[in-house]
Amino acid sequence: MKEVTVVIGAGSIGQAIARRVSAGQHVVLADLRQDTAEAAAKVLSDAGFEVTTAQVDVASRESVVALVALAAGLGEITKVIHAAGVSPSQASPATILRVDLYGTALVLELFGEVIAKGGSAIVIASQSGHRLPALSAEQNKALALTATEALLALPMLQPAQVTDSLHAYQLSKRGNALRVAAQAVRWGKRGARVNTISPGIIFTPLARDELSGPRGDGYRRMIESSAAKRGGTPDEVAALLMGPEGTFITGSDFLMDGGVTAHYWYGDDQ
Repeated sequence: MKEVTVVIGAGSIGQAIARRVSAGQHVVLADLRQDTAEAAAKVLSDAGFEVTTAQVDVASRESVVALVALAAGLGEITKVIHAAGVSPSQASPATILRVDLYGTALVLELFGEVIAKGGSAIVIASQSGHRLPALSAEQNKALALTATEALLALPMLQPAQVTDSLHAYQLSKRGNALRVAAQAVRWGKRGARVNTISPGIIFTPLARDELSGPRGDGYRRMIESSAAKRGGTPDEVAALLMGPEGTFITGSDFLMDGGVTAHYWYGDDQ
């Protein structure tokens, strides 16, 4: 049976990881915009990959269920790359929580029911999750373990508590890492692995929206103050976690931001 890689969010990062780990497999490229998926499919097809496209709204259970069925009908799902999301400059707090937090929980729940033995997944979170102050043990547990359909009803996520898009984004990305850690236990029962990567400023269309938006000056200061003195590229977002070298790694979150977060917390103390 053909092995299948599912890429949710057919942007630069998802494509870059897929190119590294999907040789000989059937790649399903899914995106909210069909034209984005089709454009990415042409690039991968021209590079020799077998590709099917799909339209998906990760904030819709019905839509994600349909994507799971499509992918499972093509073969054995061995890899899932979840890179879909919206940024603070693109959406309201409610939309960010629905897409970035609930949508990720939905993907983890539904693909966790079909992932093959030996399979692996990566969820793209963000350095922003590492900038959020510590949550209580109860809040961590709630973000990690609350049933998907009850997640957005948590008191800590209500409009009076989350009043701006950046806070919603930070909560969502912290929630992604916590959710993956919890789901790694469930996925492990199927012999599969799941991890998060928390990238910093990676030069993608989404990042360029941020750099040209109201927070652009802050993003440029982050780059200038970091140890790396630059943003990252999609090809640097590690594929190690999905390959045979990473089989001891699951339930983990990997921060890769060129030292931006290190400077944020400790740069003025030395």
